[in-house]
Amino acid sequence: MHDPVHMTEDMRLIRDQIRRFVTEEVMPNGEAWEAEGKVPREVLREMGKLGFLAMRHPEEHGGSNLGAMASLVLSEELGRSTFGGFSATVLVHTDMASPHLVRYGNDEQKAKYLPKICAGEIITAVAVTEPGAGSDVAGLSTRAVRKGDDYILNGAKTFITNGVHGDLFFVAARTDPDVKGSRGISIFIVEKGTPGFSVSRKLDKHGWRCSDTAELAFEDCRVPAANLLGEENKGFYAIMDNFQNERMVLSGMAVGEASKALEITLAYLKERKAFDATLWEKQAIRQRLSMLAAEVEAARQLAYHVAWLDEQGEDCVAEVSMLKAMSAEVANRTVYDCLQFHGGMGYMRESTIERMSRDARLLPIGGGATEVMLEEVAKRL
Repeated sequence: MHDPVHMTEDMRLIRDQIRRFVTEEVMPNGEAWEAEGKVPREVLREMGKLGFLAMRHPEEHGGSNLGAMASLVLSEELGRSTFGGFSATVLVHTDMASPHLVRYGNDEQKAKYLPKICAGEIITAVAVTEPGAGSDVAGLSTRAVRKGDDYILNGAKTFITNGVHGDLFFVAARTDPDVKGSRGISIFIVEKGTPGFSVSRKLDKHGWRCSDTAELAFEDCRVPAANLLGEENKGFYAIMDNFQNERMVLSGMAVGEASKALEITLAYLKERKAFDATLWEKQAIRQRLSMLAAEVEAARQLAYHVAWLDEQGEDCVAEVSMLKAMSAEVANRTVYDCLQFHGGMGYMRESTIERMSRDARLLPIGGGATEVMLEEVAKRL
């Protein structure tokens, strides 16, 4: 397939470098990481040295100060690794958690944390989701009460990617209990090891097995007032602002996964024989694969258009929501059919496509469920 029209020569060079790293370092070792339930820290530090963790961050703190296109290229190539848990580990750090610091942190906070974040020495997580508040961010109930020079946090978070092995957490809490909904929410920088902050449980997931996911507990957790990120009671708007980037990179990941699933399946179909011919010679099969390829390509083109719109400073909430809904569903249809085309082998744990089918199932859920995305689109029709 041809590259999207917005793909520049610089982005091609970045893409090729990331793809080489994924091929040489991730794909041969990912199965071991799946068994361990985590991505080794030395791998993330190596990505930091190569500049992959800091493409969107300011140059003065070790970043490259690139735009949304760089995030999309990164997410698509990580998706092609076939290890959704690895992709999630990296993308939460680069595009879902640390951007809060870049956008809303003060000079002191940025100088303290960003260089190590860019280098992969500090791994970040964002703690918004609660047992009673997932896509409904305004419904969160974790409290933060100001006492002197500190805030005291109490509450629980769940489904937190990088929650077990992460170092720095951007935690959403309600600072004004007298207002309802989206008002009265703030974000705090909470370091691992802060008294009163603990990992209450490591979660056992259907897929994304090498991504560590946790429940977090805050019990009279004392956080310095200096760790308030941005304005008090304005955290909801910061969360919503970054959701657009989060949904774009999840879409890139979906496109990468679906593209790789098609490549793997096409190679299999051209070798596997049944009834005196290869499966690729069966018209019904190759036509179904061709339609999937068309849908994946449509999702890719929309993804790069969305990244371009973002870089132009355009309001693209509708397009991002369309993209997230479509790409997640396309990825799931693609891996479902690809597993079917593998027959019994596709159902075996030793099969790459089996793992990919489990990993892809989270895409219509995480970062805003498909149903929520479609409502966002409906509001703007």
